[in-house]
Amino acid sequence: MSTTGPKKPPLAAPKRSAKAPSKPKPARKAKSTPRRARARSNNVVVRLVGGLLRWIFGVLWWITWRVTAVVTVVVGVMVAITYTSLPEFQTLMDGRAKGSVTLLDHDGEVFAWRGDQFGGIVTAETVSPHLKNAVIATEDRRFYLHPGVDPIGIASAIRINLNEGRGPLQGNGGSTITQQTAKLLCFGNAYNASEWKSEAEYIADCRRSSLSRKAREAVYALAMEVKYTKNQILSVYLNRAYLGGGAYGAEAAAQRYFGKSAATLNPAEGAMIAGLLTAPSTLAPTANLERSRNRASVVVGLMRRQGYLSDQEAALALANPAELSEAAERQAGGYFADWVMASGPEFFTRDTTEDVIIRTTLDQRVQTAAEEALTYIFDEKVREGSKAQAAIVVMSADGAVRGMVGGRKTKVVGAFNRATQAKRQTGSAFKPFVYATAVELGYSYDSVVVDEPYCLNIPGSGRWCPENYTRDYKGRVSLTEALAQSLNIPAVKISESVGRDLVRKVASDFGIDSDLAAGPALALGASESTLLEMTGAYAGILNGGSSVTPYGLVELKLLGENEPLMGTGGGIGERVIQESAAQELIYMMTKVIEGGTGGRARLPGREAAGKTGTTQAARDAWFLGFTADYVAGVWMGYDDNTPLSGVTGGGLPAEIWQETMMRVHEGIDPKPLPMLRPQPRPAPAPAPAPQDQQRRAPVASDNPIENILRSIFGGN
Repeated sequence: MSTTGPKKPPLAAPKRSAKAPSKPKPARKAKSTPRRARARSNNVVVRLVGGLLRWIFGVLWWITWRVTAVVTVVVGVMVAITYTSLPEFQTLMDGRAKGSVTLLDHDGEVFAWRGDQFGGIVTAETVSPHLKNAVIATEDRRFYLHPGVDPIGIASAIRINLNEGRGPLQGNGGSTITQQTAKLLCFGNAYNASEWKSEAEYIADCRRSSLSRKAREAVYALAMEVKYTKNQILSVYLNRAYLGGGAYGAEAAAQRYFGKSAATLNPAEGAMIAGLLTAPSTLAPTANLERSRNRASVVVGLMRRQGYLSDQEAALALANPAELSEAAERQAGGYFADWVMASGPEFFTRDTTEDVIIRTTLDQRVQTAAEEALTYIFDEKVREGSKAQAAIVVMSADGAVRGMVGGRKTKVVGAFNRATQAKRQTGSAFKPFVYATAVELGYSYDSVVVDEPYCLNIPGSGRWCPENYTRDYKGRVSLTEALAQSLNIPAVKISESVGRDLVRKVASDFGIDSDLAAGPALALGASESTLLEMTGAYAGILNGGSSVTPYGLVELKLLGENEPLMGTGGGIGERVIQESAAQELIYMMTKVIEGGTGGRARLPGREAAGKTGTTQAARDAWFLGFTADYVAGVWMGYDDNTPLSGVTGGGLPAEIWQETMMRVHEGIDPKPLPMLRPQPRPAPAPAPAPQDQQRRAPVASDNPIENILRSIFGGN
């Protein structure tokens, strides 16, 4: 069969490709290199420089990561070593080198603090959340995020310092709370008195800033972060930080300023305490309340911006700033507290390492009365700009000091106390001791002495002729009138009559311990004494003639102990003159106020006795006196002994005394003074009338017949 011929079509059509026939691909164009790049790449110098830079960066990177590794290892080793030396955090809470002294008034209320006050341990969990948040917002807002050192905070602080023209480490340090705590701990170096001249020098060294100290601070902080939790670190900080007013730690500050626990502080109070961390002494509310409130308002703003306070809570805190407690606001008895601290044993007062409680004689009502009286007189009756000073002491008849003002600035601590430290001539305020000696020896209030020109020859000094202040003479006067008018010549005559040595002994026995003049001018107050001594001596007159040792300390005990370590160090002592003599002298001294030189000291409706005193050239002016309830003394003068202008003891000092005693006796019923009350003498019989103008009364006879005859016929 032939295979030729037409072919049959296939039973199925062949598969067709969906792709179009491929076209030959054009040749890929080489990327064109810019002419400048081609020129650069062909430049040998450029290639050398680039290679050199790459080599330098390579070397730097090689050095950097190796140095970093070495530093990391070194820091790690140092942190590890430091870690092993860290104690348990509970032992770090109280970092004081000295203890505290809390002073209570006679009612048991706190009125002053001395030393390093520590109110007790608080923790980050138990303290008021408002205080905790305020501290974090103010001091370290990333406290819970960083490992103890905050690079962001450090960079920010350096930038601020440079922008303000300071060195990078001057001013803001960018320290975290952990770093600040490390400084408070002085990197674990405890205070040793044998190594440091003072605690202040030790603290200054701990706070010293340098690159090496910053590095040490950072290492210590990192070790703390490994050893302790964040809340433990914050607890140490809250307990050790100084917060002004002698308060160390949050609890002491809360008690010092607000009279409450640190756990109960509100936002305004927490902000005020947190604000003190910047400058505790300057910003302390007891130093400047307005400045402290301004700082607190800044802290409230920080708390609001960081979400710790809502807008409403922040507005409420700003509208109701923190108020000081009554004790903190009064700052009562600054001079008194200093005196009590100085009168106690140093190892329990100024240098105590324990926490001490001292109960005192202070009456805060009396203290306030004295302060306000002094302020009132100087505001109303002393010329503006005067530098004159004054001091006041108020005490009971047994020497218990109830109030003390040592100068015109009453809200002070550690200031010069003119009531206890200034020895000044007493002038005529000394004369009651001359007359006390006289009445003790038998003179009477109405004994007569002649006020006349009088001179004495003093061996080694020549002729001395005292004069009265008024430069005139009264002639025959009673002792009462001589004292009331403060006559000098009768006082000298009486002193010479009874004997200067005896006058000196009586004054000394009454408590005037200062050196007393040996010459006849002793009677005129030529000797020096303190206001406290003089007031105590007058208290001896009021209590019936027994000596008095002024005292302010009633009881001293350690915090937490019930038994006192010491008790009262003063009070009534031995008798100096008889009670009858004291009563007679008190009567004589009432006439000083009722009709003598002390008229401005009169207390309406209340018996009072006293004596004025003015020294030569009016360098010192005094008024001392008493009622049945209180003894008070006032001194006025200049610290540099400049003479007072137009002031005598019967002037401004008497007015200060009167203003003080009026305030002190508010609400107290008047009581009579324990004094002699002379019976009025019968008036002399009138002279007989002339014979022709009177009929003489018949004289009775024992003979009844004679009497009958007389009645009939008259006659005698």
